Amino acid sequence: MKNIFISLWPYRLIRLGLGVIFVWAGIVKLSDPEVFANIISAYELVPEGLLVPVAIGLPVLELVAGLGLIFDVRGSLSLTFGLLVLFAFVLWFGILKDLDIDCGCFSADELREHGALRIALYRDLGMMAGALYLFWWRRATRSFPKGALFLRTIMEGNGFLKRLRQTT
Repeated sequence: MKNIFISLWPYRLIRLGLGVIFVWAGIVKLSDPEVFANIISAYELVPEGLLVPVAIGLPVLELVAGLGLIFDVRGSLSLTFGLLVLFAFVLWFGILKDLDIDCGCFSADELREHGALRIALYRDLGMMAGALYLFWWRRATRSFPKGALFLRTIMEGNGFLKRLRQTT
């Protein structure tokens, strides 16, 4: 049974699943930052002057984190986990204040029913469990993200860029 947990396939499926969710959430929010800024404003956690930068910056971070997970880039799992902790805190804050607002997770129409923030918090806790599994898997298998090596090669100008320059 332990072999299933250490298998590469659960790692890949969870990593890709989280990556796609984060890319999708980032794109949806970037498609209408004004609506997302209004949702952020309803939580009353961000000063008015920072609403626009946060409404654009947060989805960009989600997009970067999601793409990083998809391509298995070092640091993307930590960024994803950090964003999930932030989102869980904000949702928990909204629950404590008994706010009856949209969670702002994916779209303005999502989760408008009673208890929406609780449902979104449980979903985020589930994604956090998936991210914790990915951390555990990496430690248990002593594996490092493969995408990070590819990006490092490109950034240092070794291999890929050298070959590209030789062909042009």
